Amino acid sequence: MARPKILVVGAGFAGVECMRRLERRLGPAEAELTLVTPFSYQLYLPLLPHVAAGVLTPQSVAVSLRRSQRYRTRIIPGGAIGVDLKSKVCVIRDITDKIINERFDHIVLTPGSITRTFDIPGLAEHARGMKTLAEAAYIRDHVISQLDLADASQDEAERRSRLQFIVVGGGYAGTETAAYLQTLTCNAAKRYPRLDPSLIKWHLIDIAPKLMPELGERLGRNAQELLERRGIEISLGVSVARADDEEVTLTDGRVLPTRTLIWTAGVAASPLIGTLGAETAKGRLVVTPEMNVPGHEGVFALGDAAAVPDLAKGEDGAICPPTAQHAMRQGKAVADNVIAQLRGQPMQPYVHKDLGLVVDLGGSDAVSRPLGVELRGLPAQVVARGYHWSALRTGVAKTRVLTNWALNAVAGDDFVRTGFLSRRPATLRDFEYTNAYLTPEELAEHVAKATAAQVG
Repeated sequence: MARPKILVVGAGFAGVECMRRLERRLGPAEAELTLVTPFSYQLYLPLLPHVAAGVLTPQSVAVSLRRSQRYRTRIIPGGAIGVDLKSKVCVIRDITDKIINERFDHIVLTPGSITRTFDIPGLAEHARGMKTLAEAAYIRDHVISQLDLADASQDEAERRSRLQFIVVGGGYAGTETAAYLQTLTCNAAKRYPRLDPSLIKWHLIDIAPKLMPELGERLGRNAQELLERRGIEISLGVSVARADDEEVTLTDGRVLPTRTLIWTAGVAASPLIGTLGAETAKGRLVVTPEMNVPGHEGVFALGDAAAVPDLAKGEDGAICPPTAQHAMRQGKAVADNVIAQLRGQPMQPYVHKDLGLVVDLGGSDAVSRPLGVELRGLPAQVVARGYHWSALRTGVAKTRVLTNWALNAVAGDDFVRTGFLSRRPATLRDFEYTNAYLTPEELAEHVAKATAAQVG
């Protein structure tokens, strides 16, 4: 008998944990395992601000999927652009733009999320995100290039605009990005004697009334006060009304001259979810507590792209937040449920009590709430970095990160540009490929043609 085909889409926290568990718990004769991912590494997303600031090298947070020879999963280098649940076909665009039709018996959807944007004039053309490794590397180059260009310029207005930086989004990604890059530019100013350090200004903007409300009233206020003491101007209840290449207009009427707009105002489920024709809740795929898509046996979804019920909260309609700790545990739980379904055993619902939050603001600055205990300063920093370090999947990754942190603490920052996309301004679409997905109509037509060709 042919082995059932299990297809996992996405190599984030959820996808990798699921695939590794399937490899360990299923015998080679029980199933054929395939993973679809554009890059053969697992990205440790929470440490991207460290990469953008040069504290960590890009390789440190990209954990290779091919380090061990014992893994038997077939990896397809590409991105899923459509899934036909009825025909059980996943349409994949590989990294050479070739279209592949991959059939499956069971599919685990962990396509993750993309940067959430709004219909704001100029946003798509002039904003950069913090969602991929390439974006973090690009932003580092871009920020340092603004210092270089400002130092070389004879025009005072140009200097001011190049030395003013805007981060939109008061969540963890935006707050940590602003904190780390502000530290980088302030340290860099000492190496640019022609620049007035007082001209370097960082703005952190969010439409919400509070910074990182998940931290609670006191810790959120402490984080805000700490950042303001470091010179970061925080504007709450405000967003971007318009973005241009040399200025940003805010909804309160202010016009800020700037060449740098970093957009981290939330995430949205991968556009792949829109091709399924299944029920969604606020863009995320509706699933049962077992992470099965209702009405579709053998179809599972988890992570950022799925509205997984949060049974640990005990509240009606509570959904698990899109965090790494949930994704990792969901990956293991859904692997067990796939195996249970294969072996005719009952599936188990996903239950996990949130362990708390950590926010690393650079140096000895941090706020954390592990298991409900509020920490700030050095103790919070130890907990934050300790959590991230322990969550890295391999010993090699742990060693690289620890070495980079130690080297940065001793030697300080460097201000080297690699020239990444230096001749052409990059957009969100360039990094996240949001225009690559099929519409439901295109998907149906493609599958119909492929089926007809196969029959013929």
